[in-house]
Amino acid sequence: MIDARARGLANIHAALMTLVVGAVFWAWALVNLNTHVPYVHMSPYGNIVPYFLCAIVGMLLSARDVSRRLAARFHLPDLGGAARLAFRQVALMALLIFAMMFATQDHSVSRLFLGTFLVWCWLTLAVMNARVPGRLARFIFQKGHRLPTVFIGQPGSFAKVREWAANKEPLGIYPVGLLSPERPPAGPDALSVPWLGTPADLPRVLGERLVGQVIMLELPANDLEASGVINACRDHGCRLLIHSNIEERYTQPLVPITEEGRHFYTLQEEPLEDPINRLVKRSFDLAVAIPVVALLLPPLCAWVAIMQRLQAPGPLFHARDRRGKQGRIFCMLKFRSMYIGPENAAAESMQALSEDQRIFPFGRFMRRRSLDEFPQFWNVLVGEMSIVGPRPYMPLLDEEFRQQTEGYRTRNLVKPGITGLSQSLGFRGAVLEEEMVRRRVYWDVYYISHWSLWMDLQITSRTLWQVIVPPETAF
Repeated sequence: MIDARARGLANIHAALMTLVVGAVFWAWALVNLNTHVPYVHMSPYGNIVPYFLCAIVGMLLSARDVSRRLAARFHLPDLGGAARLAFRQVALMALLIFAMMFATQDHSVSRLFLGTFLVWCWLTLAVMNARVPGRLARFIFQKGHRLPTVFIGQPGSFAKVREWAANKEPLGIYPVGLLSPERPPAGPDALSVPWLGTPADLPRVLGERLVGQVIMLELPANDLEASGVINACRDHGCRLLIHSNIEERYTQPLVPITEEGRHFYTLQEEPLEDPINRLVKRSFDLAVAIPVVALLLPPLCAWVAIMQRLQAPGPLFHARDRRGKQGRIFCMLKFRSMYIGPENAAAESMQALSEDQRIFPFGRFMRRRSLDEFPQFWNVLVGEMSIVGPRPYMPLLDEEFRQQTEGYRTRNLVKPGITGLSQSLGFRGAVLEEEMVRRRVYWDVYYISHWSLWMDLQITSRTLWQVIVPPETAF
């Protein structure tokens, strides 16, 4: 099938690139041994074979990454994607090469030789990752391996997959025509393939034409339709693909999962349901929270207490209920940044604006630098919050936002965070319109579906930079 062709192409390309890297290694070694390259001093007695093997193993490890992550669109790489792939390949080689060097304390091999070899590898791989796969696909899947394909479904459904079908042309996919209950429109809206008749004409079309594959663009309406298509494909030795349009039926992107041979759909990926990922995230939280709570928070509390006493006497902390993971209520801590006022839930739910008179001067400084959020590291330490996650809102605003935005409660699938993806992208401050809520919820759900430790590190780094250089939305 198409995925097998894509994986095979990726594996062939990876094997070719491994050979190229090996050739570059020995060619660069011979150049340095037989000619004088400035600043590169190669000893003829140095053993470079272990480093050659490290480079080859690095390429083999990256081949697995290519096959898993990039096979589906590997025959359509852009220069940026090719350069990023080359960076991953070279990074793995560099990790192994320099680990070998430091483990063996080998001083007989020039570090500059190895460094320049990696640079040459990156340049070579970036170019070849961009140029070779498409040519390789057309060479392998030429005439004898083409897959003439008939599509079955509504003209509108074909229009949605037309670009996908064109992108698969290097893999041998060749559209023959469309079988649909109604004739496609003519004129500017005409499809790029001929209309061959209705779905009932499939046996006739398969008998008259050389067809290697049939793609149903929608799930069969009933068992009779499904068995008719399956039997026709079996009788003529034709492959069959059924495109699931279940997302269109439910107006929601769905993620397929398989559990003990049973196939299910879910609303989003959840990497943090993996216990190992949860352990990694919790370890990151503790690695940051423990030093902050033990070393930074005490003197910060003393400083804030002094400034509050001078400008706005009252409690050190502003402690209020927030909704956490799975909707559980917890008490979130902040340094108080406003003057003391009467207890009033409606007044509490009023969002602070840039010229809000309730904020005292030092409180404004704290809010702009996000210093008022530092007590939440205690919430992280006790497990109620995380360093990175969707920001929790005040109870009245939380309910208001839920009513305004579809999927808002998806944010409660993970712990709330001191900072979040949407905040690191600049979506912070008062929420003044529904579109602002929707944007924040979109990035919060994206974070939940695409979590990785690397993403947490990036968000944390961007947030630290915003503490130093606050964005315009901070006040």
